[in-house]
Formats: sequence, structure tokens, C-alpha cells
Amino acid sequence: MFTRRSLLAAAGAAALPLPAWAQGAAGAYPNRTVALLVGFAPGGGTDIIARLLQPALQEDFGQAIAIENRAGGSGTIAAATNARGRPDGYQMLMTTVSASAVVPPTMRPPPFDIIADQTAVVLAGTVPLVAVVPLNSPAQTFEQFIAHAKANPGKLNYSSSGVATQQHLAAAALSFAAGLEMTHIPFRGTGQAVNEVLAGRIDIAIDTLPTYLPHIRAGRVRALATTLKQRVPTLPDVPTIAESGFPDFDAAVWYMVMGPPGLPSAISERWVQAVNKALSDPGLRQRVADAGFIPGGGTSAEASALLRRDAAKYAEVIRRANITFD
Repeated sequence: MFTRRSLLAAAGAAALPLPAWAQGAAGAYPNRTVALLVGFAPGGGTDIIARLLQPALQEDFGQAIAIENRAGGSGTIAAATNARGRPDGYQMLMTTVSASAVVPPTMRPPPFDIIADQTAVVLAGTVPLVAVVPLNSPAQTFEQFIAHAKANPGKLNYSSSGVATQQHLAAAALSFAAGLEMTHIPFRGTGQAVNEVLAGRIDIAIDTLPTYLPHIRAGRVRALATTLKQRVPTLPDVPTIAESGFPDFDAAVWYMVMGPPGLPSAISERWVQAVNKALSDPGLRQRVADAGFIPGGGTSAEASALLRRDAAKYAEVIRRANITFD
């Protein structure tokens, strides 16, 4: 169980001054290594997009970008570290909608204020979710899985990378829409959940496409449906949940570069320029798309508006589903 005290302790320990902090912001930014926090274990969508952008950002900045995976609290341990970080641009966060807009308000008390304690910098990418089942599942289609779940109330489970993450909310929303009774199995990161799905111990996962795309292509899991209204170009033969009997179903996950509160606009804009430049490169843009992402970019104002809009949207979903982070 994660409490405010445990989250603050973890954040405080992680946010100890870097040895070079005394150098401050002297000289052009950046003049030393930048830590990019990722709130989930390696192998999930947040980690994948961070590592796809890492080489281009390092080249642009002329400094190392050190990706630091700090899993836990559905991504909020890293987000809380970011919220209490020095606004000098040397510790930034690659975050997701769940860790920065959805989960914190479900915690009692919230570990940080999702608007006041973060600086939205730039959208890195967006992904659809994909519903997958292990190869030992009797379901060959999404409709067959729904029938199987209805015939076995309370006996099936679904995974997520944490309470109130998009994976959790998507599966909960499907359960409500279809009248299913399934058990939620949260993990500390998507990587752990993937291993359980591959081993056949999870009945279904509705998770980010980049996470499962290599396993789908290798035939290690079975893709039943995707979550956007339209089909995904990388999986053109896989139907959407909307066209499989639930026309209002629509879900996606965004990933964003986030800074601590009070991040100077000059540093924020430096990141905006670097990310937009990286994503304008045809080669990198293709690799991002091949991994299952819709490339991001845009302005800080657009990122901030997206944060606020989805925070309000999912607060209503959580209220209706009575989801709390205990």
C-alpha cells in the first residue's frame, strides 16, 4: 500500500542533490547530464518512448540523457519526485496520463497537485490500447472473449501497471459496458504484467500497443481488439472494440515531458524545440510509428491544455467507477 508518507519518502530520497548541483545553471542549458525519470519498469510504453527519443535529444542537447526507471505507485513515485525537484531542468520526467492526471487525485491524501505541482512541457506521443489474451485462451475473437467472461463470472482476471492507470480504467470501463465480473491484478509496471500474460496466468490485458506489438508480431499473444474508434494502421486486421459491439468505446494513452513547478519558460521551450526537432526527423518518426505510437510534438500551451482536459475527464470516470488507491 502506498501512502502519502511513503511516496514523499521515496520522492525525497530520489531527489537528493546531484554532485554537480553546486554548478547551478551556469552556462548554456544543459551543461551536464540530464536525468529523465520514468515511473515504470523497463518494457512499458513510457520507457519505450523515452528511449526512442533519447539518442536524438542527446545529440541536440550535446549532453547525456540518463533515463532512470523508478517504478511504483502507478507511476506517482517518479511524478512526486518531479513535483519536488529543483526547477533547473536537470531532472525531468517522461510521464503518462495516468501518473500525472489520473492516479494522484484518487490517493488519500493526493501526493501532489496535478496542476500546481507540475509544468507540462511537450507531448511525446499517443498510443491506442490493445486487448490481448494469452495463447492458451479459448477466445479467438473479442466477441468470444466477452462470451467466455460472461459464462465464468468472477473467475477471469485482467492486468494493469497499477491502480487507476489507463489499463485499469479501460478494462473497468469494458467490464461495466459488457456487464462482466473480472478481478483486477495490478503490477508495479507493464513489464511484469507482460510476463504474466505470456505465461498464461492473466486472462486479458488492455494495454498500450507499443508494449505488446512485438509479442503480437512474434505470435506470443493474441490481439483481439484495439481501443480507438478507427483501426490501427499497424494492426489493420484487428477490429476495434467499438466495432465489436461497444460503439462508444474510445481510449488512448498520452506520454508527455513534464518539468517540476516553476520550470523557467526558457528551459521548457528548449525541450519543446528539441522534441519537435526529433519528431520531425523522418527516420525517427517512422521508428516511433512502427513501435505503435502516434508521434507527438506541439507547444507547451497545448500540453498544458491536454493535462487539464484529461484530468477533468478521468476524474468523472473514476468517480462513477468508485476507484480509490488504497
